[in-house]
Amino acid sequence: MHTVYAALGDRVLVGDSRGGWDGGLLGHDIEGVAAGAAEPGRAFVGTSDAGLKRTTDGGATWETVLDAGDRVTSVTVSPHDSTEIWAGTEPSAAYQSADGGETWTEKPGLTGLDSASRWSFPPRPQTHHVRWIALAPDDPEQVYAAIEAGAFVRSPDGGKTWVDHPDGARRDNHTLATHPDAPDRVYTAAGGGFALSTDRGETWTHPQEGLEHRYVWGLAVHPDDPDRVVVSAASGPRSAHSTSGESYVYRWDGDRWTQSMDGLPGPSGLARPVLATDPDDGFLALTNHGLFQSKYGETWVRRWPDDGDWTAEYDQVPSGLAVV
Repeated sequence: MHTVYAALGDRVLVGDSRGGWDGGLLGHDIEGVAAGAAEPGRAFVGTSDAGLKRTTDGGATWETVLDAGDRVTSVTVSPHDSTEIWAGTEPSAAYQSADGGETWTEKPGLTGLDSASRWSFPPRPQTHHVRWIALAPDDPEQVYAAIEAGAFVRSPDGGKTWVDHPDGARRDNHTLATHPDAPDRVYTAAGGGFALSTDRGETWTHPQEGLEHRYVWGLAVHPDDPDRVVVSAASGPRSAHSTSGESYVYRWDGDRWTQSMDGLPGPSGLARPVLATDPDDGFLALTNHGLFQSKYGETWVRRWPDDGDWTAEYDQVPSGLAVV
């Protein structure tokens, strides 16, 4: 059994992957959530109105630990060291904490890259943000950052310097992933489709066969198989980010994409799910209709609520899911 932090619109629910929720955070515009397996009671939540929030008691109480930029749009706990936390903001900046969120240092040079003059995010065309930060599973110095919208960038030295957007990478990146069994790989879900790098972000391929909807948002890679991937996708952002829109989940077996909607609600009325992995249960999908689980991404089972009675206040676009 693992602790789950599930973010829906204006709230974060804390519970487990089999249901049974207790505690949480209410009343904020949630951008993302992260936690580390070594400290399951400690989690971080990025918000657009109250900076970066932290709990150290499993969601019973929360405090602001970083107030930087207009919005804290991403947060990541290092897989190498549970006290190392990364956060991204709007306007685009990257911050690192080496003490579990007590103190923070901005990593310079991000907006000094040549591609930064082309970064923009509607409906505010003069700004942009760091939507996701990931670390290579075998190298804590290798940092990957998704800029929405404009670039995929990386740092080979823990944020001291940054390498600009390479040819062939997606520009409207939403979610990044890596895998310990294939440490050279970087996966991205982006507006325009899925993309894969096998050389730590230097070059990219675009496996699209069978992926009929190309606005890709959620992404997870199976804990036991780096060739088994699930994504959530829609025809465009308007459909993806609405509880009255239409979204899909696809699975990839290393060769082609197949729709994977068996057991999921929708596609009508389904906002794009947020996807994560559970070491015991494979994949989890947080939707505006509940939390669903799939061992291999082929069929899905509702985990919460088990009776299908999803209260109206939970019918919101999901914004983050962490399983520890």
